[in-house]
Amino acid sequence: MPVADTPAQPQTPLKRVGYFMFLSRWIQVPLYLGLIVAQVVYVWRFMVELLHLVQLGFGGTPAETTVMLIVLGLVDVVMISNLLIMVIIGGYETFVSRLRIEGHPDQPQWLSHVNANVLKVKLAMAIIGISSIHLLQIFINAARPTITDRELIWKTLIHLTFVVSALALALIDRIMAGGRPQQGAGSTERPAQMQQERMAA
Repeated sequence: MPVADTPAQPQTPLKRVGYFMFLSRWIQVPLYLGLIVAQVVYVWRFMVELLHLVQLGFGGTPAETTVMLIVLGLVDVVMISNLLIMVIIGGYETFVSRLRIEGHPDQPQWLSHVNANVLKVKLAMAIIGISSIHLLQIFINAARPTITDRELIWKTLIHLTFVVSALALALIDRIMAGGRPQQGAGSTERPAQMQQERMAA
């Protein structure tokens, strides 16, 4: 006897509000597109600084400190660009929509297990790297009269604050995700072990 199709239940106003709130995540898309534009600007700045380094290196005899500062500036641009990539890809994957690039040969390894906590730790580590480059530039210019001891102390303390913050984020992430897999593994291994013991008996 054929079963009559049950009529679809109408959505309640509360469900509609929830679905509308879920759709609001797409409002963030222009933000990530704007970061892509910022990435293009950083690529342009990198090429300008690289051209300046080539002209300075092959067209004159610059001081080693000058060349080192320009190279550190290029490294700084690259690290900020990497930070932008992590925010664009990881943020979109976490808060907007799946990228659906499973199996792609160029898929980042960290993207398979990215979440809000992992993204925070990676961003904190990237910020530490950028802060280290800036601090190294300050140390190289420490002999100049424009760099004061107070500025050196404050920037060193700020860098140490970034380091402590990154360690705290990593520790919190490890505490939050630490016991759950072990408990799950223990709960699956314990019944299997008991079943083997019963079969042996």
